Amino acid sequence: MIGIARMAAASPLLEAKSRVGYFEIAAKSVINRCSGKRKIFDWTVNPYRGCEYGCQYCYARYTHEFMELPVEEFETRIFVKSWDEGMWRRDLRKVKRGDTVAFGTATDCYQPAERRYGLMRKMLEALLGAAGLRIGITTKSDLVGRDADLLVKLSEKNRVRVFVTITTMSAGLARQTEAYAPGPELRMAAVRELAGRGLDVGVSASPVLPLLTDREESLDLVARAAKAAGAKTFHAHPLFLRASAATVFLPWLEREFPHLAGRYRERYRDGAHLQGAYGEMLRERVERVRCRYGLDARPDAFLGARPEQLSLFT
Repeated sequence: MIGIARMAAASPLLEAKSRVGYFEIAAKSVINRCSGKRKIFDWTVNPYRGCEYGCQYCYARYTHEFMELPVEEFETRIFVKSWDEGMWRRDLRKVKRGDTVAFGTATDCYQPAERRYGLMRKMLEALLGAAGLRIGITTKSDLVGRDADLLVKLSEKNRVRVFVTITTMSAGLARQTEAYAPGPELRMAAVRELAGRGLDVGVSASPVLPLLTDREESLDLVARAAKAAGAKTFHAHPLFLRASAATVFLPWLEREFPHLAGRYRERYRDGAHLQGAYGEMLRERVERVRCRYGLDARPDAFLGARPEQLSLFT
């Protein structure tokens, strides 16, 4: 049993709900340095492992495999990283001005566990002295609005962007695909709240589910609502169906949309990414919708020239 799996097995139960159990897990660090050719962030932060929103397509289920747990438990066995403010401040000393720090890359940092444990609130509070940082937050939760006061303060000396994921404006389809996430209208209300405070907010319609949410009319509804709510950016990419996600997604598809299951198996037969004509067709469709409402594309790594690499805190 590897280290992370051993820690997961020994994690004490913090609280149990009817469907979900919360477990505490120790962490040597909450902030992780990114590497590799496709790197678009310098650092990522995920205060929780697992996510109880139950999105059928979630690519991050593989993170439970690291702990030698079934991927099906990704949404019912949630690990809360132990909070140590001293460790968090120590780790922030590695971060330099101009670096990009992305919250919520492998699990939703504002999922219901955040209401109980408040790790995002604590981390953002400890960041208030920072300057010259590029901060990105990705979430499906309207709870992000709770921290609007901190995000506004952070944006005075840093570049702060919040990306709210809304894959469809259909409440019914959202309940099927993202069973326990806040409904699309609640998420769009959070966009409106944050934008109303002067924050830079974008809407992501990713992942786009072929034959379910990829029609131009569907993408148009999301983009139109995003524009009306004050979002500045809109982007969407096709479903990335790695093996751990397919283990849950394809049986669900057989139950809910059996007429589509065979087509998905065929399309994803050669790998997790959709290649060729479909990808190009979707890019063109998203671009038409984006331009229709005057929304910008999401820039990789937030673009822009980096300030001189100095200490993060002034």
